[in-house]
Amino acid sequence: QVQLVESGGGLVQAGGSLRLSCTASGGTVSYYAMGWFRQAPGKEREFVARITSSATNTMYADSVKGRFTISRDNAKATVYLQMNSLKPEDTAVYYCARGRTSWATHSRNDYNYWGQGTQVTVSS
Repeated sequence: QVQLVESGGGLVQAGGSLRLSCTASGGTVSYYAMGWFRQAPGKEREFVARITSSATNTMYADSVKGRFTISRDNAKATVYLQMNSLKPEDTAVYYCARGRTSWATHSRNDYNYWGQGTQVTVSS
C-alpha cells in the first residue's frame, strides 16, 4: 500500500515562494504519473499540475501556469511543486496523488493514491 506524505506548506506573503514535497513509501511511484491538486475551503478539489513517470511531460492548470513547476526525483520517490509569485487565491490544502498509469490527465479519476495534504496560506 503506497503512502504519500506532503510537506513544505506554510504561511507566506503574496509574491513569495514555497516548495512542496511529496514522498512515497510502501510502494513504488517510479512507473506512475504524479499529480498535485488543491482544495480551498468550500470548493471542490482541483487539478494543479501533473508529471509523467519519466518526467518528459508536464501539465498545469491555467491558473498556475508560468508560476508553478512540478518535478520529480524517482531515486528519492519524491515529487516537488515549486510555487513562485504566490497569490492569496492560491491558499488551499495541497494534495499529491499517484496516477493509475505512467500517464494521467487532470481528472481525479486518473489517480488512486492520495496524501493527507499540506496547508498553504498566502496573505495579501
